[in-house]
Amino acid sequence: MTATDRSIELITAAAQAAADRLAHDIIAYDVSDVLSITDAFLLASAPNDRQVKSIVDEIEERLLKELGAKPVRREGDRDARWILLDYVDIVVHVQHSEERVFYALERLWKDCPEIELPADAKLTIGKAEEHAKLREAAGDDELDGDLF
Repeated sequence: MTATDRSIELITAAAQAAADRLAHDIIAYDVSDVLSITDAFLLASAPNDRQVKSIVDEIEERLLKELGAKPVRREGDRDARWILLDYVDIVVHVQHSEERVFYALERLWKDCPEIELPADAKLTIGKAEEHAKLREAAGDDELDGDLF
């Protein structure tokens, strides 16, 4: 079994929305063969809580406006360290960069096929590491992720 066309459409739109809000390391997995509850996961991260919320808001707005999709559940808003949007067909995880490293969801799903994403989303791979190096070089723990 593979992800449905609808799931791919949702993942593509969500990935583009995340890229437009400068998310880092956007990647999607087809988890339909190993999970019965959803077809695909989209993972993205940001270096601060404000940007995590901004990315999630953009994804939610874009999927509603362009595809008429509303999440059945939104979790993690309070702390904005890891926000999950459940669209049934897909699940979107937007994490603070520290949570992304700690929980390493890619490690859990690495055996699942990756879903082809828009070019803008592909360009985000490695941005979290790049941002961390710049922050370290600047000696600033609060370097704003909006610059990248």
